[in-house]
Amino acid sequence: MRSLTWLTVPMVLAAGASAHAQIDARLMRFPDVSATRIAFTYASDIWVVNKTGGLAQRVSTPKGEEMFARFSPDGKEIAFSANYDGNMDVYVMPVGGGVPVRVTHNPSIDRVVGWTPDGKSILFASGMESGRDRFSKLFTVPKEGGLPKALPVPYGEFGTLSPDGKTLAYMPVSTDFRTWKRYRGGMASEIWFYDLEKKTSLRLPSEAGSNDSMPMWHGDTLYFLSDRDAVKRGNVWSYNLKTRAFKQVTFFKEYDAHFPAIGPNDIVLEAGGRLHRIDLGTESLSEVKVEAVTDRAALKPRTDNASKLIRGGSPSPQGKRAVFEARGEVFSVPAERGYVVNLTHTPGVAERFPSLSPDGKQVAYFSDRSGEYELCLKAADGAGEERQVTHLGPGFRYNIQWSPDGKRVVFGDQAMRIHVCELETGKVTAIDKGFFMMDGGMEQFRGSWSADSRWFGYVIDSPRRNGVVKLYDTRDGKVTQATSPYYSAGDVAFDPEGKYLFLTTGQNFSPTYSDLDPTWVYANTTRLAAIPLRKDVASPVAARNDADADKKDEKKEEKKDEKKPEKKADKPAPKSVDIDLDGLEGRMVLLPPPAGNIADLAAVKGKLVYRRIPQQNPDGESKGNLHFYDLEEREEKTILADVDGSAVAAEGGKVLVKRKDAYAFLDIKADQKLDKKMPTADLPMEVDPAAEWRQIFNDTWRLERDLFYDPAMHGVDWKLMKARYGKLLDDCATREDVNFVIGELISELNASHAYRSGGDVEAPQRRAVGLLGADFALENGQFRIKKILRGASWDAAAKAPLAQPGLNVKEGDYLLAVNHVALDTKLDPWAAFQGLAGKTVLLTVNDKPGKEGARDILVDTLGTEGPLRYQAWVEAMRAYVDKASGGRIGYIYVPDTGIGGQTDLVRQFQGQWDKEGLVIDERFNSGGQIPDRFTELLGRKILNYWGVRDGKDWQWPITAHNGPMAMLINGWSGSGGDCFPFYFRQAGLGPLIGRRTWGGLIGISGAPALIDGGNITVPTFGIYSTDGKWMIEGHGVDPDIEVLDDPALTAQGKDPQLDRAIKEVEDALKKNPPRHPAKPAYPNRAGF
Repeated sequence: MRSLTWLTVPMVLAAGASAHAQIDARLMRFPDVSATRIAFTYASDIWVVNKTGGLAQRVSTPKGEEMFARFSPDGKEIAFSANYDGNMDVYVMPVGGGVPVRVTHNPSIDRVVGWTPDGKSILFASGMESGRDRFSKLFTVPKEGGLPKALPVPYGEFGTLSPDGKTLAYMPVSTDFRTWKRYRGGMASEIWFYDLEKKTSLRLPSEAGSNDSMPMWHGDTLYFLSDRDAVKRGNVWSYNLKTRAFKQVTFFKEYDAHFPAIGPNDIVLEAGGRLHRIDLGTESLSEVKVEAVTDRAALKPRTDNASKLIRGGSPSPQGKRAVFEARGEVFSVPAERGYVVNLTHTPGVAERFPSLSPDGKQVAYFSDRSGEYELCLKAADGAGEERQVTHLGPGFRYNIQWSPDGKRVVFGDQAMRIHVCELETGKVTAIDKGFFMMDGGMEQFRGSWSADSRWFGYVIDSPRRNGVVKLYDTRDGKVTQATSPYYSAGDVAFDPEGKYLFLTTGQNFSPTYSDLDPTWVYANTTRLAAIPLRKDVASPVAARNDADADKKDEKKEEKKDEKKPEKKADKPAPKSVDIDLDGLEGRMVLLPPPAGNIADLAAVKGKLVYRRIPQQNPDGESKGNLHFYDLEEREEKTILADVDGSAVAAEGGKVLVKRKDAYAFLDIKADQKLDKKMPTADLPMEVDPAAEWRQIFNDTWRLERDLFYDPAMHGVDWKLMKARYGKLLDDCATREDVNFVIGELISELNASHAYRSGGDVEAPQRRAVGLLGADFALENGQFRIKKILRGASWDAAAKAPLAQPGLNVKEGDYLLAVNHVALDTKLDPWAAFQGLAGKTVLLTVNDKPGKEGARDILVDTLGTEGPLRYQAWVEAMRAYVDKASGGRIGYIYVPDTGIGGQTDLVRQFQGQWDKEGLVIDERFNSGGQIPDRFTELLGRKILNYWGVRDGKDWQWPITAHNGPMAMLINGWSGSGGDCFPFYFRQAGLGPLIGRRTWGGLIGISGAPALIDGGNITVPTFGIYSTDGKWMIEGHGVDPDIEVLDDPALTAQGKDPQLDRAIKEVEDALKKNPPRHPAKPAYPNRAGF
């Protein structure tokens, strides 16, 4: 945020035309209260006001967001989290303003929680030692700075120390930032008490899985936030530590209370965008009315460049121009030279999926100007008024595909219906409906018109999930299925000459075998194919002889000799395309190009254009090479490599390509270069933030309405929710505020996987911090290397910078200087590594705290220690299980069910499948894919053995485990981490041990992006059992054996859940010891 000069009240009142205004502030976040003042976040900055209200004073103004201002016990200082230097760190400053002092420097997010009772240290939460982004730990740090000290509890998000500093009341997990109201799953937040002297723990009793959070200590009373009342709204409650009686203090019913904080005499909280104060003497509630002098700069209309928000492009017929959707506007951009024009100029309105007409004179798009997305037309040069063609009402629409005569368009909708629209009358006809396409499939849906505009060919999924080719006849309105679902079709393209229907078909079956075992997969199944449209049309790969070729060459020469006409002739009308529908699939022939993963098929005269996309790129991007296949020469050639997308111009001579942020038109010829890029780098438009934010909110509400898996919206009055939260938009001062309001809206669905993120938010430039993969202690006036993080000895990638061969740095050595600059022990050691992430640095180290005998070493720093801490933790767990079981039991940790977790599972299983028993640990599993194959791998059983003369007999399958297993689960295990233990139990692989999982199994399959680059998710598919009952969502998977991760034990370094799993597997081995049959005597077959 920019720095503002403070204006006195009389100046503001006298200056009616001033850009600054005194406003009744709303959406004040993260408040705290001292004896006399309240601090809070507004417009992403920290403000202070008298606790009874009035005119507030801004005390921080950096870019980005500042939050969680917390008064020191004496009320003279404020600690808060901010990103002045590009990272969310702890700062402290005088309450009246001044220069903030940076207290922490680690690159993890450091969130201020409070102060120690003596006012000497700040309590904060950070993931700096977690190794996973699933949880934080609690630390204290001197207010002047220095090395943070971890509290003994293993996890912590918010907490408070008792007035005598002896007991910590804290939350191991927080749902306060979650967009899921009335949640009752296994991750529901709990409050625990930990006695720092006696090292004992106690859990605050909960009510039917309620969420209890934000503990606040006041004498013998613990106040806290809870949704345990009848309406399950967040309200303040109290718990008498002597009588153990609960009492509800506030009674909000329309909005939830958020982030309450306590002072000497009051509690302050936010609800419905307003601040409220509770007088602790009477427990009475009053609103705190706050005024602020601010320019609300984020709301100022401005000219902006939309080039970073381009989505899709439609080429003009001759490849001279293209239209693009960018930030909700439609832009016309020249191929190389000329002017860029914004065709729509509609701040606060979204235009999507623009498509140029075949003659290049009109552009069609969907606009939500009416309040719903409707098909609209406008002149391609921007002249004249927009014409709304349809009046469809609610729904989201995708991809406009013009007929060549310009009379019709085809588009899809959120219900996977395919529509044809008559542009003159606006009549819309639904011709088909998909089964499994969802948002991603509809985004990619493309068909092909015949040259005479009679037929529309397309691929749609079948109940078997395989895609089938269908043909829609505009004359009689009938749809004919042209291919069976035996194989899966991909794209279709009509031959411009009306002879063939080209398509991609999954008819190549060539297995790829694993390097680890005989497991196989079938990739690159797609072939190019052609179907002659009539029975009298020859195959495009029919046998040829040289005589026929000579005649064709003679005709070519004759045409060359003909005199060219003086004037360009009118374009002839397209020939009628007749199709013999009977026996279409039987006429299909495969074309010569090799199989692969082929996409974006298009046909031009004599050529097919398409992309070949690798199955898996190292960078994870779906780049591919753009090719054409010459039908006459029967050769495939490359147009351009590394292409992200392509679209062929209507007249067939040019192709629009995208590579990263660059767009260009290329000739459909071999070996083209991307040297003439379109001027898409500057797309100027007017942005009206207030109007744009309203559109974004409405778009979110509509997308949830249209795509949510339950059309009844879980019984929630969705129109009421729009009105309730929509009225908060006028109080939004930043895009972050809009995200908060959107989060409150979608939270009402009481569903997992409803998220919002991003958008045009203000962010400072990040200054990356270098890390060494080590923990430090301050001893003898220097930083001693307390621990060097190490993975398994056989894991070459799991080595910290200080553990590299040849450096000979040991735990216990001292780090004295970085790049010849001595470390300042008044700060933390990471202060010396600001801006040094991923760089080579010179370290001065010694085995004693002095300079004598010190030596210099060179290391390459890390940008994050997360993977290294994770690997070190996994190896410590594996080694513990190995030692505890005498080497009989293996340990496998599965961090998620995405590619990373899949890889870790296979890697660890490959190294331990021959153990007698296995402990599978999926605690903190963050989900990903549906993990059926995870369970298949673990559930593989030995079917037989193979005996050999020499060497060792082997089992089959080669990697299969027949011994007992147990799985560890907890409340952080969610989504795929819910599914994994459910499948594990269904497969009968062993007991589930620990605590109930998250309970989030309404999955997401993609949703349209918001116009400013923000994102929301829409839960689109929910899980139910084979006997037809909804399950797991909102509850989680229960353990067979519940074991609490008691802080009193975990603080001692114990893991009671893991210990119980080891015991269960050992007991199972005692009951059923492993049996390996001896090789039988060789058979005597002489008697045959």
